[in-house]
Amino acid sequence: MAGGWQRQAKRYGAPAAFLLAATIAVLLVRSGLQSDPSSSTTTLRTQTVETKPATNPVPVKRRRFYRLRMGETLSDVAIKFDTTVEQLLALNPGIQPTNLTVGQRVRVK
Repeated sequence: MAGGWQRQAKRYGAPAAFLLAATIAVLLVRSGLQSDPSSSTTTLRTQTVETKPATNPVPVKRRRFYRLRMGETLSDVAIKFDTTVEQLLALNPGIQPTNLTVGQRVRVK
């Protein structure tokens, strides 16, 4: 068996060399991440800034409209937008529930 030990060296040597290189890379990265903060020469300057107490702004409610389709009533629109006919009438003063037209804009929110 000529060259038997060379074949074994190739078979086991390549994975061993790869693991050694990966281990060295991990150790280098890890040592870079765990640097001692006292050895750093960076100087930080801090500044005190007065801040106002946080106020929560009231979210702006955007108006939302819906265009009526053929055969729809205010009741259908109320069900679709999880509201009541009374609320729709309050949002739409002057609307006549018995005189709706196709394409009419109805405020829903």
